[in-house]
Amino acid sequence: MADDTPEMIDLMFDLDGGILPGSYPFALWAALLHHLPQLAEEQQVGILPLRLSESQEGMLLPKRAKLVLRLSSALADHAVAGLQGRQLDVSGNPLLLGSGKKRTIQPSPTLHAQLVSGASDEVLFLDIVNAQLGKMGITGNLICGMRRTLTGDQQSIQGYSLVVHDLKPEDSLLLQYAGLGEGRQYGCGIFVPYKVISGLD
Repeated sequence: MADDTPEMIDLMFDLDGGILPGSYPFALWAALLHHLPQLAEEQQVGILPLRLSESQEGMLLPKRAKLVLRLSSALADHAVAGLQGRQLDVSGNPLLLGSGKKRTIQPSPTLHAQLVSGASDEVLFLDIVNAQLGKMGITGNLICGMRRTLTGDQQSIQGYSLVVHDLKPEDSLLLQYAGLGEGRQYGCGIFVPYKVISGLD
């Protein structure tokens, strides 16, 4: 494990809410900072993308939805105390956080990120990602997915969805701890186990 990468955990909160805007990640981060400004002090804090379904009014939050923060284990207790039971204002939409529960990050040979920021050219994007992984001492094979854009009122993040497979356990943990690219606080560059792919060469 890289010396400069802290041990990370996932901190899960039950959610009670309804409709969120498509650009919710930016407003969600701002709402979390309102209650816990210390989150901004840790560069590798991330928010896993919410599982939402589209509706005519916006993005619908399903029942049993979870908000998952990826942060250092040292910050976890402080985050639980500062966030559980809080009501967030996400672009005028109330979002109530339940109790916080810690979840240990587990290694998986195949990981997926919804959006890793980077170059618009796919070949260049993969070259840069391979270079970043090499610098981290991680070996694995890449599958580049769809070009994606996350757009808010004042900023936009572009990149690709990405699968990294054939990872050793220690490399899998490091990639989940460190992430790739910018925008982890908006759900970008965060890797989670991916179990759909099979029969990969």
